[in-house]
Order: sequence, then C-alpha cells, then structure tokens
Amino acid sequence: MSRILILGGTGFIGRNLVKYLVDNNCCSKIKVIDKQFPAIAYFSEEITKAFENEIVEFKQGNLNSPTSIEKCFDDPDGGWDCVINLAGETKYGQTAEVYQEKIIDVSIKCAKEAVKRKVPKFIEFSTAQIYKPDKKKVSNEESTLKPWTRLATAKLEGEEKLKELDLQNLIIVRPAIVYGPGDISGISPRIITAAVYKKLDEKMKFLWNGALRLNTVHVYDVCAAVWLLVQKGEGGKTYNLCDKNDTNQSSINVLLEEIFGIKTGFIGKVISNLAKVNMKSATEDVNEKHLEPWASLCKDHGILSTPLTPYLDQELLYNNHLYIDGSKIESDLSFEYKYPKMTKELLEEQINYFTKLDLFPNLWK
Repeated sequence: MSRILILGGTGFIGRNLVKYLVDNNCCSKIKVIDKQFPAIAYFSEEITKAFENEIVEFKQGNLNSPTSIEKCFDDPDGGWDCVINLAGETKYGQTAEVYQEKIIDVSIKCAKEAVKRKVPKFIEFSTAQIYKPDKKKVSNEESTLKPWTRLATAKLEGEEKLKELDLQNLIIVRPAIVYGPGDISGISPRIITAAVYKKLDEKMKFLWNGALRLNTVHVYDVCAAVWLLVQKGEGGKTYNLCDKNDTNQSSINVLLEEIFGIKTGFIGKVISNLAKVNMKSATEDVNEKHLEPWASLCKDHGILSTPLTPYLDQELLYNNHLYIDGSKIESDLSFEYKYPKMTKELLEEQINYFTKLDLFPNLWK
C-alpha cells in the first residue's frame, strides 16, 4: 500500500484528501505537514476522525526552512511513494513578495528535497487561473497561458521552476474553482453574500452578467482525481480538473435563490464598465456593503469568530472568464467526475459543514 506525504494537508483540499484516503483504505501511511494544527483548523467531526486514524501522522512544519523540510520528509519506516504539494498562500491580493516566499519558494524547496530523496512521484497543485481568459474558447492543457491573478502568476512560475528540476514523475494539477465542505475562498464568499442579502431583504446584484463563467469542480472529485494520479499518473503530464456544469454567475445565483429565498440579478455591462474605471473604489464599496451586515448577522446568531467572510479581492471582480476543459484526465486515465454538476444539495452540504461548527448562521432555525 502507498505511503503518502501531503504538504499543506490541513487546508481545504488537504483535509478532504486525508479523509478520502482513509475512508477508501488507500494508504499504509499518510504524513500531513502544515503550519496550522488540526485543533484550530475548523475540522468537522468526520475529518477529525480521519486525522485520528492510526495511519495518519500530523507534523507542524515550516516549509520555507530547509531544516524543517528535511524533518518533515523524515520517517523511520522508509521513504514516500508520492509527495502531494498543496502548500502555499491561498489568499488573493497579496504582494508579489508574499507569493514568492509562500508559493514559489515553498514549491522549489520541497521539490528539491523530493529529488534528494528520490521520491517516485511529485504532484504539484497549481490553478486554472493561469490560462488567458476567453469567453468563447474553452481552455485545455495546451491553451495560451496568461495568469490573471497575482496568485496564479506565482503558481505558473512555480510550475516552470519545478520543470527545471530533476524531479521523478512530476504531475501538475490545475483545478477550476474548488468547492465543497470546508471551502472558504472558492464559492463561499458568494454564499455568504447571499446570506447577507437575506438579512438586508434586498436583491443581490453582481457585476457584469450571468454569462460570466466561473467553472468549478467539487472537492470530492479533486480527491478522487489525485488518488488516481498517485496510482496511474505519468510524469511530465498536466491535468485540468473541471466538472461538466460550465458553471457561470447565473447558475450559481439560481441555486442561491433557492437556498436563501432571495432575488438576484446583475448590474450589467454599462455600469460594470463604469465601475471598472475605478475598480479599487468599486471593490471597497462592494465589500463595505457586505462586511458590516455579515458581522451583525454573525453576532445575532452568537458567532464570535469565523474564518468565513464575504470579502472579495479586486482581482476577482474583473470580467475574466474561467472556462476550463477538464476532460483530459477522463480520456487519459478513465477518470469519472461523480459530481458533474453543482446542485442545491451540494451547496447545502457545504453550508452545513460550517453551521455544525457554529461558523455560519443557521438561517433555518
């Protein structure tokens, strides 16, 4: 059975991956590295149980420190069959220096340690935001690269640096927007905004129009895809991960209307273009509109602290289509997306993850 080292393993994707590997009896050993301890990572009961399994070991580590990285890779029972790198800064709107240190440098240092240890396979998580936005042409793994967030720019540079190393069987994964239980920064800000508009009893309107693509993939499918790549993925390959939903602003809003009983709409191209002239000011206005009511809503429900926020960075408010083809992994490795379409039930499961932890207002009490 496989021995897996997961870097950044208490984050959103990492925690779900550990649960998937444990539930499906995939591994003989899983070592999880993260700066954040499980006890303060807002784990559900099910994920806590997975991390308490005897095959799982957690170690706090500083993945910018070569000495710490060495200790993270150490194991008295032998080496690793695969390293999965989920580590790195996930917040948008950070400086280039932050992304250099927390994405690019982390990837390079960890990959060099994997080279030194002759790890047979290294799976690097990137992002589909590295493709040139195009509303008419879907982006596959060979499409033009033009990152449209600073985070994506760093991810692409990290990819290129890793390709220069003598890594055995490097596989790069470029997911669309990942959502599901534990999601904080993918679809959650829109869900939280919908809750705010339920409190305000107002119609929720977003910039641009409903056709703006925000393609998605469920975290459960991401986990299944990663395990398939561990087993059968070939070095030198890159795979997009994206469901069949062709998710856009309109399809998300339809689900939010059903869940929260609100009305939604869009500001439209003319007014959106006016906002684009001074997007910084427009972004400040949008966030100011949502942040105070969200704080008030949490207070009304006795929530004193939560990692959830309706805040959206300016980079995410532009008219950039995320239009992704995730079929290559299907044709190459016979992968099946078991969650091909975003549904009301899947979003409610995501919301319930946080309501059970008293991190999201239970609006159905």
